[in-house]
Amino acid sequence: MARTKKKFVGKQKSKTKNMKRNASKKPVSRPAKSNRNAVKSKPRKPTGKPINKKNKNKAEDSTIPEKKGVSEPKKHGITDIGTASKDSEFEVKIQNIVAFTDLGAKISLEKVLQELENTEYQPEQFPGLIYRMQSPRASALVFSQGKIVCTGTKSMDALREAMQQIVKNLRGVGFRLPQKYTTTVENIVASSAIDADLDLDDIAFQLENSEYEPEQFPGLVYRISQPRVAFLLFKSGRIIITGGRTINEIHEALGIFKKNLESIGVKLKPSKNKK
Repeated sequence: MARTKKKFVGKQKSKTKNMKRNASKKPVSRPAKSNRNAVKSKPRKPTGKPINKKNKNKAEDSTIPEKKGVSEPKKHGITDIGTASKDSEFEVKIQNIVAFTDLGAKISLEKVLQELENTEYQPEQFPGLIYRMQSPRASALVFSQGKIVCTGTKSMDALREAMQQIVKNLRGVGFRLPQKYTTTVENIVASSAIDADLDLDDIAFQLENSEYEPEQFPGLVYRISQPRVAFLLFKSGRIIITGGRTINEIHEALGIFKKNLESIGVKLKPSKNKK
């Protein structure tokens, strides 16, 4: 009996030790490493500037797509083409503005083709997608790297509205595009007119940097280097000006054009009726 008692007591003691040892291994009794590190980390010094919701929103990434119901910002960066000076002799009418912006974000042109109407994409022939808009009336070339070329508008207000509409529609497809972007005017096509009976053959013979081939095109082409502008001059006196980036450049070029024509004996007077 004494031996049996000793064996029983020995098992009970070893079982009790094992239970204590297992209990000490429970992870619940140990604090998590992240908590210990959080306690040991030094608190940051106060900057003295309280953070409010407005400042926090400004610090957020501008490429986050806008929420539903939030309209496109009314203004975005766009180059100013200016206005005509008071002493300008010519009346100028804008026929087309070509502008460019770079959104700095990748755009899947295949997805745009599927989601948006009035689009054309043939990568075998041209790397850009053609997107035509009815209101405002404009066309855009959209490239996969986020570059957009807008053409067809006749005023800065229409250009601004068209570019905003294009970016908004691309966001609607699901692309992450910046809220702020800059649009740069690359070319302005304008028209004007002069009152004169023009002999284009004689002008082409005397005027340097001019070309006239009536079998191919009815207008005379004349180029100047400063500012870098090209003119199409027709026998009726109508003038098409292309290459200028501001209204001032166009009027400056017209002044040089008039001076050079008068230097070869062509008398002309700016017209207000033909354009």
